[in-house]
Amino acid sequence: MNSLKIIKLLDKCEAMTLLCSKATTHWALVKFCFNIPLVLTSSAMCIINSISTNANHIKIPNIIVNAISVLIISLNNTVRGGEKYEIFKKLSTQFMVLSQDIESIDEMTVEQYNIIVLKYDNLISDVAFEDITLTIKTSVAKSFNDANRNIPIQLNGIIGNNSKIRVEVL
Repeated sequence: MNSLKIIKLLDKCEAMTLLCSKATTHWALVKFCFNIPLVLTSSAMCIINSISTNANHIKIPNIIVNAISVLIISLNNTVRGGEKYEIFKKLSTQFMVLSQDIESIDEMTVEQYNIIVLKYDNLISDVAFEDITLTIKTSVAKSFNDANRNIPIQLNGIIGNNSKIRVEVL
């Protein structure tokens, strides 16, 4: 088997591992940012309900805190940060395992290569690139491009590495 193809595939798997790891970190932060206000509004609700013995005095603050909680929950459900965190975490692990599989094979046959390419293609089709920030994509593409390593086609052009100098024919 052509070792250049194997190296190219390994580079792409490692780039995707890094990309998905960074996306996991990003979505973990988003998830955390939604959970903190929910904890605070729940605590505020508990404090408000504990302070007053007259239900009429706490009616308006209760409505306001409930409305804020519902808004935060609705935004969280729309963004789905927790789900995206889990998806990218799983994909990162799967790309890492695929990279380890490639590295562990001393003499790769054409059949083994084709199976690994199929696994790679299946994983790539599961990646929601639109849910990865441009900053993360650029960071990964630039780090691999600067090291003269191959990057997945989905990252080509992120850092302008797809532009060609056109020469006019006279």
